[in-house]
Amino acid sequence: MIAVQRLVQNWGCALKIAVIGYGAIGSFVVEHLKSEATIEVCGVFSIPQAEACSVPVVDSVEALLAMQPDLVVECAGHQGLKDSGEAVIRHGTDLLVVSVGALADATLERSLRNAAANGGGRLLIPGGALGGIDALGAAREAGLDSVEYSGRKAPTAWKGTPAEKMIGLASVMQATTFLECDARTAALQFPQNANVVAALALAGLGFEKTKVRLIVDPSANGNNHSFVARGKFGEIATTIRSVTLPSNPKTSVLAPFSLIQTIKKRAGLILA
Repeated sequence: MIAVQRLVQNWGCALKIAVIGYGAIGSFVVEHLKSEATIEVCGVFSIPQAEACSVPVVDSVEALLAMQPDLVVECAGHQGLKDSGEAVIRHGTDLLVVSVGALADATLERSLRNAAANGGGRLLIPGGALGGIDALGAAREAGLDSVEYSGRKAPTAWKGTPAEKMIGLASVMQATTFLECDARTAALQFPQNANVVAALALAGLGFEKTKVRLIVDPSANGNNHSFVARGKFGEIATTIRSVTLPSNPKTSVLAPFSLIQTIKKRAGLILA
């Protein structure tokens, strides 16, 4: 890795990134990357204006793109992706998306893919808090028949979501399923909790054919994600327990680190 860092530095080809959104994930990404010599965080687009941000802050996506970043990282939530995503891609700049669940909106997904197909930048989707995405993509090519996902979190992680109307969170004494549906429904109803199911659907069988089970569990330690995929290729079974971001219990700490890994790969700091 050191050799690769020196090679990139000698060429003077530091990766220039910009960030949309400066909430829990956006600030996490900026602060973790600002010390990387081969990555330049040139600016942040945030409304309202981000406070105590260590890089320049602008108030429009046009001003952000004027900084000529090589890559824009979206950390602004579903509405932020809807408001700014297409402009970034049509500008010819690659867009790394954290709000993958927003792509459950078929119109938005189509507009972003069309922009990319018509000479724009690429739409990049990280694995997020879920492992096994690469293997699932390979399984799709080999013959994939079914994908079933389960998300299990503590009651506090479901507060402020539609789960409050589906189950009495405060009275749950044991692990209880409160929703079984397809990935599109889960991603649209739970934008802060179920982005991971959208990444799973896009890598595998699509939104309608990916089955989702959401569970509230008072004994859950962190955010628990698991999926089972079956088909002609065989079977994949993956389970991950991730601690949450201190600033946001709805978000697994692996989610921002997945973005950071993707950015470092793009910068040539990671070869695989």
